[in-house]
Amino acid sequence: MNSLKLIDWLQILKITYYIKMKRYRSYLTILLVLLIQISCDKDDENPDINKDIVINEFMAVNSYTAADQDGEYDDWIELFNLSSEEIDMSGYYLTDSKNNLTKWKFPDGTSITGLGYLIVWADGDTNQVGLHTNFKLSSLGEKIILLTPELETIDKVEFNAQTNELAYARVPNGTGDFTWQTATFNYKND
Repeated sequence: MNSLKLIDWLQILKITYYIKMKRYRSYLTILLVLLIQISCDKDDENPDINKDIVINEFMAVNSYTAADQDGEYDDWIELFNLSSEEIDMSGYYLTDSKNNLTKWKFPDGTSITGLGYLIVWADGDTNQVGLHTNFKLSSLGEKIILLTPELETIDKVEFNAQTNELAYARVPNGTGDFTWQTATFNYKND
């Protein structure tokens, strides 16, 4: 033992440490990936953003639940105003792509009444009268993002594959977690 030099002991310690850490390397890698994902997914919270409007309910597979003004059964998104004051939605955005935040812009003069609902048809048909986006919702799942005119995220929801004629809705209305349920189109989800 006396013949081992300090450098030899350090090498032995280094090898021992490496062997022990190798067992934990996969756990450390998973932990690192999770921490990076959490930090990337976290929105920068801006306290000045009015969070009174929420994505309250939507349906990506609508065959007979609710028809638009032309009698077409299209995808729809229901927004809800949590405040008692009317909110002007002119210049706000809805998108299904984090790479294209300005995908669809609310037209000038669009507002949502206090404690009221606003239906937006996600049918890819902007030639129709009313609020019709230039994108459709995927029945296989995706995300919906609501943004201010300054492109600050107000609300967003990600969803998995949808079932025919079931809506994904906040319960309790406007504040709860999303759950699958029979649609309450333009009405409270409770």
